[in-house]
Amino acid sequence: MIRKENIQFCLFIACFSILYSCKNNQIVRSPYIVGNPPIDETIYHAETEPKNETIADFLTEYLNLKYPGKRFEKFIYVSIKYQKLYYIENKTVVKKYPVSTSKYGIGNKLNSNQTPLGLHSIKQKIGDNVPVGGLFSSRDYTGRLATILNGKVKSKTDDVTSRILWLHGEEIGVNRGRDIDSYKRYIYIHGTSEEGYIGEPASHGCIRMKNTDVIDLYNLVNEETLVIILKA
Repeated sequence: MIRKENIQFCLFIACFSILYSCKNNQIVRSPYIVGNPPIDETIYHAETEPKNETIADFLTEYLNLKYPGKRFEKFIYVSIKYQKLYYIENKTVVKKYPVSTSKYGIGNKLNSNQTPLGLHSIKQKIGDNVPVGGLFSSRDYTGRLATILNGKVKSKTDDVTSRILWLHGEEIGVNRGRDIDSYKRYIYIHGTSEEGYIGEPASHGCIRMKNTDVIDLYNLVNEETLVIILKA
């Protein structure tokens, strides 16, 4: 039996594909006919990054259908494919930042060092008044500043700097529970000393940002702000 939400999702995908292809003068075919596609499947199929208004409007509609009990007036969207983070408010992209997700790919297993997919929320904000480049150890500010590396240079340690947004999985069996729990895996959005690698997969599971960018984002969001991480 075809479930109601499956039909809604397929109709959404079809409409999104038609509209976006018209905007870009190209034909895009949706791969979905029936079934319940996983959260990490692409919600658009263009080779180039969609326009901000397209992302914000259609992603908001998709999330409202996918998670009817959640509110998406303000949320964060992380794109693994484009290595970008979007802060979306009232169906508008307010800010867009380059990021680095895991160099080991996507996944939810404990000790995999991979970036988990699916719906999360910000469980805890850490780092009020920490200076740019301030170095954390076990989420405590050490009082020291990290050396920020702008070239393709690796730091000796996986530095967490400036601010921490600690993520909590909202989907049981996907990113919450037992050995797949994002919160227990210490999955953060955080600053890094390896700024030269921002824009490509380079982390050990977290979502890295440039230090000034993560401070800017930190000031925009609250604890409990929703975060959707998608393969697309």
